[in-house]
Amino acid sequence: MKVNAEIFAATRIVLRSPVRRRMLFQRPRFVGDLARFLWHVVPTAERSLRRIRERARRIPDPLLRKEALASIETKSYHVAGAAVLATFLPPASMRAYIDVVAPLESIYDYLDNLCDRHPTTKPEAFPVLHRAITDACDPEAPIRDYYISGPCGEDGGYLRDLVLDVQGHLRAIDGIGAVLPFAREAAALYARMQSTVHGDAESRIRDCRRWFDERGSTFAHLRWNEFVAATGSQFQVYAPLFALLAAGPANVAAAYSAYFPNVAAIHVLLDSFIDRAEDREHGDLNLVDASDAPDEIVTRFAALVTDADAALRDLAVPRAHRFVLRIMALFYLSHPKIEREGYTVEAEALLESLERSFAAT
Repeated sequence: MKVNAEIFAATRIVLRSPVRRRMLFQRPRFVGDLARFLWHVVPTAERSLRRIRERARRIPDPLLRKEALASIETKSYHVAGAAVLATFLPPASMRAYIDVVAPLESIYDYLDNLCDRHPTTKPEAFPVLHRAITDACDPEAPIRDYYISGPCGEDGGYLRDLVLDVQGHLRAIDGIGAVLPFAREAAALYARMQSTVHGDAESRIRDCRRWFDERGSTFAHLRWNEFVAATGSQFQVYAPLFALLAAGPANVAAAYSAYFPNVAAIHVLLDSFIDRAEDREHGDLNLVDASDAPDEIVTRFAALVTDADAALRDLAVPRAHRFVLRIMALFYLSHPKIEREGYTVEAEALLESLERSFAAT
């Protein structure tokens, strides 16, 4: 499905729902920002993704080609979400931002599919594959054989070229050195998350809890599933990049701290919320279903949103960051999967709770 089609399908759901319309019109400038996102950012992201899709179609190995194309067709929503902060950049900076996030998000989604769905990808291959993300976030990193531990097959340079794309576009951005330490930290956490959540059904929750316990003093306000969710987001890479382009290198560290862990946790938990049926079908760990208290999902989301929104207000261009939080909640909870999978009542309850949280901040 094209980015445009998926986003506009969610937009129609937003406009048909009273609670969603209230959230949409809660702030006077929100509608104008949404229009710019839909009419300028989404088409630019779609053009970038179209070029990546053409490369994926040329992958020689049929299984690798299948997973690359599936990661684009079923997760194009992710690329649009990754690009949302570009709404608040002037045209040249908007393109520079999307030039980085479209191939980087495509690497994330492709590797996620290889770990989740490719029949020959073994756990020992996960950290090696995910060096592609670490290397992409470092313009000086050498290109490696990311498939040396599997899966087998020739990808025609698809993954290598995505890494080179990201590196090249990062090099073209003045002051990018301020972003790189945070991008590397986020990439390392993401790689560990992938290795941890893809263990066997009996051990993976135990391993997630153990990992959380290692870091618990830093993230005491989170539950274990919320911490793991936060490590699975890419927004702690994209927000510092936006901060650099919008306000300069002095603003980068604050953007990382504001997004990780709260905004990052909200992002992945929303994604998990709409993926529950698919995850059950494939036996994947779902970080909403796995919660110690699934009946507290509404109150936990509300608490995370309240904390996140307070932190975002202190950033440069706070309007942009608060837009991200609202558009994230609106569009995830308006995804066509909500109605298709029978989550409408739960989604409405979440939206009403989040609406109250947003109104109070």
